[in-house]
Amino acid sequence: MTFKKTKLVLGIATATLTLVGAMASPEAFAHKKSYKHKHTTKAKKYVVSTSSSDGRVSALQSQVNELSDTVRNLQAQLATKGDSSAKVQELDQWMTSVKAEPKKVETKDNMVFFRGGYGHSNRDRNGVSIQSDVIGSPNGALNGVVNGEKADKSAWYMGAGFDFSLSDDMFGLSDGTEVLGELMFDYKEFGTVKGNALTNTNNVVVAGVVGGATNTAGVTTSGLSGPLTNPGRSVTVNQFTLAASPKIKFMKGSDFRPWIIPAGLALQVVSPPTESITVLQPAMMFGIGADYKLWKNIYIGADARYHHGLGGDMDGVKTNGFTAGGYLGLGF
Repeated sequence: MTFKKTKLVLGIATATLTLVGAMASPEAFAHKKSYKHKHTTKAKKYVVSTSSSDGRVSALQSQVNELSDTVRNLQAQLATKGDSSAKVQELDQWMTSVKAEPKKVETKDNMVFFRGGYGHSNRDRNGVSIQSDVIGSPNGALNGVVNGEKADKSAWYMGAGFDFSLSDDMFGLSDGTEVLGELMFDYKEFGTVKGNALTNTNNVVVAGVVGGATNTAGVTTSGLSGPLTNPGRSVTVNQFTLAASPKIKFMKGSDFRPWIIPAGLALQVVSPPTESITVLQPAMMFGIGADYKLWKNIYIGADARYHHGLGGDMDGVKTNGFTAGGYLGLGF
């Protein structure tokens, strides 16, 4: 409103200045001077009239100068206000664009999680104190007597790990696709079985090595006779896995987020050892899963992972297998 009033005052001042300038122009005063010269007979009166007109011209010229200064000041003020108005409009446009932008969802990109579920081995476990390919026949009469019992292929597992966020947009390749680094470990237990002759408390040896009565099991015992009962110690068959993998997680900002592990490096540790007393084998790990934001930064999820041992068998033991289960995650 003030801006419009200033423009109105400037218009009136400009019109007034134009009118006064026209009235005070030399031509107008010259015309008046000539008119008085023709109709005045006295020289003294003419001189007085001319002097009075000159005074009025000087006063009018002074007023014209003042009005000119006023107009220039008003024009300068209008220019300044015009710039300020443009800046205000630009600021309003910026605020409008900021308000229009979608609000970013606050998320905790890193996560620690705790896993558990079902595990399975592709092949029966062989080992130094359980089923043995060296002592007797794995499926023969000595199995479970001199040779230990077979371990179950199925297992339960538990473990934990954490995810560390590396990129929110797959290093600029895809918006909403997050890349994380995962470090994970788990423990699998395949059960407890009766051990072979190496764990027998009766000092069982192969027939012919130590003299004495031969029992129906085909072995000779020291100081004992009759059938062998083999009260060997029980053996817990288990496996430990430590893995580091890249994880690609989709739909950033959503409560439901699927993910994949294209390939990761794992280390498999078996117990009991192989018959060559080897316990460690490198492996590759592949995984797929998804999690859901349950409340605040608490997540629940499910995953499946496959482990493939590098280099084939590890001295008669194959660690290939998979796990499938659920996990509870905490964002941080």
